[in-house]
Amino acid sequence: MKSIFITGAASGIGRETARRFAREGWRVGLSDLDSPALAALAHELSDAARVHPADVADEQGLRAAIADFCGAGGGLDALFNSAGILEMALFAETDVARLRQIIEVNVNGVINGIHAAIPWLERRPGATIVTMGSVAGIYGVPEEAVYSASKFAVRGLTEALNIELDAKGIWVCDVMVAYVATPMVENPQRKAKSVDILGVNVTANQVAQTVWSATHERRVHWFVTEADAAVAAQVDQTPWEDRAAIMRAISGF
Repeated sequence: MKSIFITGAASGIGRETARRFAREGWRVGLSDLDSPALAALAHELSDAARVHPADVADEQGLRAAIADFCGAGGGLDALFNSAGILEMALFAETDVARLRQIIEVNVNGVINGIHAAIPWLERRPGATIVTMGSVAGIYGVPEEAVYSASKFAVRGLTEALNIELDAKGIWVCDVMVAYVATPMVENPQRKAKSVDILGVNVTANQVAQTVWSATHERRVHWFVTEADAAVAAQVDQTPWEDRAAIMRAISGF
């Protein structure tokens, strides 16, 4: 039986991805800080799921959770780094501790998960690492500066490790998307202007389907919608000096 370990599995994209893989007969490791939500999801998924609560920012705790899940099956076919946090506010008006927390979860949490999972992934031919990226990793987004920086880090890590881990038989990729209808986007303390300008046009189910595709085909960057891919292409084709104009229009600045 194939297996996947999912961080941030208690809600949103992580939860829908767990449901998607469980329906396909995969063994699913559910990890998050919200133990009651994990327990409810595991009950729903029945024998397909196992609960392994962990904070992605806790390297040893996450390593133990992954080992506990993988040890029972002897390996791991996929890791999905879904855990992430978003703060929509002006940089100068945001507490530095909160900005650091974004990096701790969105960057260090991904590093922790990948590093811990490699020994288990290399035991399975064709294993895959999928990380939640964002179109915010293509050009910096005002009111989401540190979140955007964290997704640039994910993009760089993905591209480098896709090359590094090829010798181990592990494919590394990310999923890029704009705003997704999840609690993180729909119920923030403060909403960025770009949310209203761009709209929230993607569901967690759509992202889960993209994650499923990413474990079966070979691409480095996956876009959930054609619109997101088009924005990325437009930015890539625009001279550096002119790219800020695109982002000013998108972000309302």
